[in-house]
Amino acid sequence: MTSKPWSLYMIRCRNGTLYTGISTDVARRYQEHESGGKLAARFLRGKGPLELVFQAPAGDRSAATRLERQVKALPREVKETLISGSISLLELFGTTITTDSGCRDKHDDRAG
Repeated sequence: MTSKPWSLYMIRCRNGTLYTGISTDVARRYQEHESGGKLAARFLRGKGPLELVFQAPAGDRSAATRLERQVKALPREVKETLISGSISLLELFGTTITTDSGCRDKHDDRAG
């Protein structure tokens, strides 16, 4: 059985701070954060309105977790450049993502 592909996403809070996360269903996860309920990340509670500003495919869970850690470590200026589309994850990290199906998929920061 093939698992769902993971995505990396970034959300901008009302105060301009950025939150980075991973999910197999970014739309559902964003709604959970937006609702502010028990499924929302503690970091985001009370910081709405929220805006989904970036999402990109991230491969399997292991690859997504590594990518999330790398993006979280980036300076804010670099994250903003990524959000604007001036640079891609591939350009930043020079890697490709291997999905569970074995296909190699270049990071695409223009996803949905």
